[in-house]
Order: sequence, then structure tokens, then C-alpha cells
Amino acid sequence: MAEHPAKALSTLSSESTMFIVSITYIAPLEAIDAALPDHVAFLDRHYAAGVFMASGRKIPRTGGIILAVADSKAALSEILTEDPFARKGLATYQIEEFLPSRSHPELQKRFDSGQ
Repeated sequence: MAEHPAKALSTLSSESTMFIVSITYIAPLEAIDAALPDHVAFLDRHYAAGVFMASGRKIPRTGGIILAVADSKAALSEILTEDPFARKGLATYQIEEFLPSRSHPELQKRFDSGQ
């Protein structure tokens, strides 16, 4: 059995790449709200694994944003298929890869320490 992508990404390194995930709701907010507890549990798992760095709702409430670190776009895409919003067809995902050239010192400490 293949290693779960979150386990493969649990250590940040200089080879890891950062991603901005833009989530767009394609279902009524009532359906989003019903799936929210499972979505939050999904987020919590990947924060614990060191994949997600920050997340939150868009304003106005049309979706959300996740700042993530992964070894590849494909690995992150695989993780996102686990999101209840994706499994239930409630949202679409756009993944933008970027190489940070500057960051706040506290964020840089996380990269340098491998946390």
C-alpha cells in the first residue's frame, strides 16, 4: 500500500514548495455548512501533518483559501480529494504554486527547523 501523502509531507524542507489553494463553493451555503464539521476535521489532520500553514474563508463567503507546503502539486492535489467539500461535489479547487522569496522571520524559522 502506498504511503499516505500527508505522511510524505510531514516534514518541511528546502525542497518543499508552497501553494495557495483557492476553494470556490459551487453549492448553496446550507450544504457547505452541513459539511463544515467534516471539513474542519480534514483541515486539522493536515495542519497536524505539517501540510497546511494557514486557512480561512473568503470575504464575501464564496469559498476559502489554504496556504500549504508540499513536495509537489500532484501530492497536494491528492490530499485535497479527501476534503469533504470535494468528495460531496460542493467546491472546486485552484492550486497556485509559488517559491517564496521573502517571509516573516517566524515563518522562516518553521522552514529552517523542519517543523
